[in-house]
Amino acid sequence: MSQSTLDQVNVGAKARIIGFSAVETNFRRKLLALGMMPGAEVEVRRVAPLGDPMQIQLRGASVSLRKQEAAIIEVEVL
Repeated sequence: MSQSTLDQVNVGAKARIIGFSAVETNFRRKLLALGMMPGAEVEVRRVAPLGDPMQIQLRGASVSLRKQEAAIIEVEVL
């Protein structure tokens, strides 16, 4: 199991959220409201042709994130 950020995870791979790098409180709150909390498992479903945005599967829901936003989320690749 390796540690990285969500934007570095390959399509089809699963990862567990460990935490967030330094980020403003309002954005962290939005991520937590989406269910992106430490311990949650995510799967990268697809990435747009130009690399931005990316679609992830999180607790049964599809969520789209910009690469810049995904770079804030620290994960452990499963």
